Amino acid sequence: MSLRDKAAQMVWPTVWGDFAASDGAQWQQLERWIREHNVGGFTMSVGSPLEIAAKLNAMQGMSRVPLLIGADLEFGAGMRARGGHFFPGGHDLGGAVVFPPQMALGATRDTGLAYRQGEITAIEGRALGIHIAYAPVLDVNNNDANPVINTRSYGADPGLVAAMGAAFVNGVQEHGMIATGKHFPGHGDTGVNSHLALPVVDASRARLDSVELVPFRRAVEADVGAMMSFHGAMPALDSSNDPGTLSSRVLTDLLRGELGFESMIISDAMDMRGVLDRYGAVEAAVRAVAAGADVLIQPLDVGETIEAVVSGVTSGRYSERRLDASVRRILRMKERLGLNRGAIVPLDSVRARVGRASHYEAAQEVAERSITLVRDSAAVVPLDSSANVLAVTFARRTDFVAGRVFDAELRRTIPRLRSEFIDADDPDVRLESVLAMTRSVDVVVISSYVSHAWNATTVQAPRAFADLVVRSASGGAKVIAVAMGNPYLLQQIPDVQVYVVAWGGFPVSQRAAARALAGRAAITGRLPIPIPPFAPFGAGLVRPVPASNEN
Repeated sequence: MSLRDKAAQMVWPTVWGDFAASDGAQWQQLERWIREHNVGGFTMSVGSPLEIAAKLNAMQGMSRVPLLIGADLEFGAGMRARGGHFFPGGHDLGGAVVFPPQMALGATRDTGLAYRQGEITAIEGRALGIHIAYAPVLDVNNNDANPVINTRSYGADPGLVAAMGAAFVNGVQEHGMIATGKHFPGHGDTGVNSHLALPVVDASRARLDSVELVPFRRAVEADVGAMMSFHGAMPALDSSNDPGTLSSRVLTDLLRGELGFESMIISDAMDMRGVLDRYGAVEAAVRAVAAGADVLIQPLDVGETIEAVVSGVTSGRYSERRLDASVRRILRMKERLGLNRGAIVPLDSVRARVGRASHYEAAQEVAERSITLVRDSAAVVPLDSSANVLAVTFARRTDFVAGRVFDAELRRTIPRLRSEFIDADDPDVRLESVLAMTRSVDVVVISSYVSHAWNATTVQAPRAFADLVVRSASGGAKVIAVAMGNPYLLQQIPDVQVYVVAWGGFPVSQRAAARALAGRAAITGRLPIPIPPFAPFGAGLVRPVPASNEN
């Protein structure tokens, strides 16, 4: 390989899993990246299963060296390979299985379920032509104000995160896919979103050793195939305050040297402000390679990034041998995955391996066993089937799925159920009219779907959510708040009578929450985090299925 070809193996742009005409701008750009730039791989974004598989097959056919394909599959292959919804009508177009967020697994305390999720993720992902799962998240979410990790973590206890993460790694890698521990050396104790700015974890080395690094050490012991770096600073590890992605003390001295990790180091997305703001795209790329990164994903400009990696050699910032080490790791990974024997996936096997009924059942089991009843001072769970119930969905209008499955499932048991929606981005339009309805019902179930997001600066719900909960209770109705996402909402509504955490707004979690409230599924989840100062780690009331509902 030429020097430039070696650099290109380390640069992986992002591709969407949508339809692209062969003479369209998107496809022509893909051809340039593959045929002219000779990139080593891609990160796959969202699309439908068959379109993703067909697109990746065509891309593999253009590349003279097989491409490595990674994807964010924290919640299963369905995190990226869903067909979406068609409107009007809201028809679910189906796709791969979506599991609840990782924190739901933490609430079950069952490493067997974590392994099973990893297994299913690998089976479905490989059927689509994806080779590397950018998962599991090994960050210990020990900061309740974290705007970007939150329920993506298994919890706040390093031992729990380590056990769940290692089980997921084993499930993935024993079924033909590579797992990626992220975000090394730990993104959990931050109040800043690294997509938007540079977070700083100002903890001592002793604290990092006893908390943040515990899950990563365990993943290395489990032979995890890749690690993804953290776009944040840890002064205890590197006093320069460089983000971990750009720090040789973090990636080379700590990860490779102390932890003994020998496989691929993948950067977090190189278009994030956590690395761009201080150095810009070109210098950030050079520094990441100098620090020890093997792969740079999602660069702002592919050609410019390849040239930046080359310039690091020609300007003497690092040697060509440094690139050789990374390229050998990448090529060995391609060989390990069998891509040298063939990278094309059979399209007729996608239907047989993706979205199987048994896979959905596994996701539903995780969701049902994760439901956590933190408080029930009104003693209303499970709900009386004869109760007059108002179900209020508090979500952004763009969240087309919010409340649909939950309300439909709850109505199967509670026929006197009325559904209402409040737009979290413009709550004043309907707040007063919905509050008026709460005065004529027995129970108000308020479900919040406002959670962390890639562009979020806070995990708190708008003030109107707390107003809705408080004022509904003042009208005489018993109020149940359901956190379909951010579990820390209790801090905004400390006096709520009933508080349930469902961990995510995906259909499996909505269905599980409704079945739990209706008494059609047992409630056994325990908090994998504390909710200071109202609920300790491990809190959770148990509710068996009433004898009248067992059949």
